[in-house]
Amino acid sequence: MKFTAARDVLTEAVSWTARSLSPRPPAPVLSGLLITAEDQTVTISSFDHEISAQLHIEADVETPGTVLVSGRLLNDIVKALPDAAVTVELEDAKVLVTCRSSRFTLATMPVDEYPELPAMPELAGTVDGAAFARAVSQVITAASKDDTLPILTGVKVEFEADTMTFLATDRYRLAMREISWAPSRPDISTSALIKAKTLHDVARSLAGGGELSIAMSDEAEMIGFSSGGRRTTSVLVDGEYPKIRQLFPEQTPIHAVVRTSELIEAARRVSLVAERNSHVRLQFTEENEVILDAGADDAAAASETVSADLTGEPITVGFNPAYLNEGLNVIDSEYLRFSFVSAPKPAMITGQDTPDGENSSDFRYLLMPVRLLNQ
Repeated sequence: MKFTAARDVLTEAVSWTARSLSPRPPAPVLSGLLITAEDQTVTISSFDHEISAQLHIEADVETPGTVLVSGRLLNDIVKALPDAAVTVELEDAKVLVTCRSSRFTLATMPVDEYPELPAMPELAGTVDGAAFARAVSQVITAASKDDTLPILTGVKVEFEADTMTFLATDRYRLAMREISWAPSRPDISTSALIKAKTLHDVARSLAGGGELSIAMSDEAEMIGFSSGGRRTTSVLVDGEYPKIRQLFPEQTPIHAVVRTSELIEAARRVSLVAERNSHVRLQFTEENEVILDAGADDAAAASETVSADLTGEPITVGFNPAYLNEGLNVIDSEYLRFSFVSAPKPAMITGQDTPDGENSSDFRYLLMPVRLLNQ
């Protein structure tokens, strides 16, 4: 095997496929990248029995062939090469990488021990990549990072006709976002539980290429994504996801509208003095303002006031500062609305474009309050 490719093209291709490699692969060959050169095309693949990644790049192929080399080492090498054409060739059971005067040799691994990549499932539909990426970035905020509860590290994606709904929770907060998509079958009705990390990687590396294709197997055991000559597959998380839709309140007699940027900055500043396992308190008053405070008088303390248009009775609530700030930061509208049933009940945060407009139902963030001493 021997081929020559542009350094930037090869670097991006190797970096993208190598990011799917497991830091602790179940078998040594799964730490490798499978590189196949033929018909002026180089195909680079990775697979760890859970996630696969594959892409094609154009190259000047002099001798076709296939090699398997350490993915992380190759990635480090190509990123360090000078900006010039890179030649990769198999020479005496070693892979030789040359670029100008730079010369590297890598040991090969047995190609015949490498597992076959899973076939792409049947196309289920397409979605705008930018809309998909934005929805994922909002919802994974609420996904658990605790691997002892693997189900909650996933995001449930529901496909119902032309609507995709993303749902995530870590038991202390919930997030839901709806977007439109173009299904292959107008009567589609299914769901998939996908690792939040996988969705994040797909959104970051594939969703920027315009239209994103989504493929699913009939048995709902695997999902695939493809765009711009790149494809990735992932096994789904096994288990029954909690029914969190019903936890979002239908009626909220108390709500307050605040300018998003002002509340984000105020909450960020006040949170600086909030000690671990403490809270940020929000007092929504009859004077149409929200007073944020945190800390203790005998230590560091902070308070700040922001205008807020309150409807209903005044209310005081406390929130985990990290959960509050993370939720506020994924609201992408000019104004946001806090909706309450009562102080001990979870608060729902949504966005809206105008101070007196309808609250947006596209994204909802439900946040459990911290019980205050006077409640």
